[in-house]
Amino acid sequence: MIRIQRILLPSDFSELSSEATKYACALAEQFEAELHLLHVQENVVISEFGLGLNWPELMQEAKGHAQAQMASLLDPKWAAEQKVVHAVVEGTPFLEIVQYAKEHDVDLIVMGTHGRTGVAHMLIGSVAEKVVRKAPCPVLTVRPKGHQFVMP
Repeated sequence: MIRIQRILLPSDFSELSSEATKYACALAEQFEAELHLLHVQENVVISEFGLGLNWPELMQEAKGHAQAQMASLLDPKWAAEQKVVHAVVEGTPFLEIVQYAKEHDVDLIVMGTHGRTGVAHMLIGSVAEKVVRKAPCPVLTVRPKGHQFVMP
């Protein structure tokens, strides 16, 4: 028997993440699982001069903005009846997603993917593909405009 207790939903707040959210919420409800929402702020490389900006302050503001966006990802009525954990971390997205899944004993990762192929895939790469390769658990990738989930 498959037992899913914790589902990880990484989000970059894009439309792709929105599609994956539908699946993650339905699965969390179906399995009565805890849903972990994760946003990864990418590390920014700055020169020694920093362009005159206060980078720590800007990163803190970005984190606050991400936390506010995360709070609006789910329907408040639905979220009030579910076990939901929010997290915002800094780093390389695929590494942080995989690390979070390991540290929190996640049973399933649900994430959006562009579904790029060919040259675009070679040049841009895919966070989802890297997560699939390195994750300690199964990964469900959701493509935009693909097969839509329908509850029986």
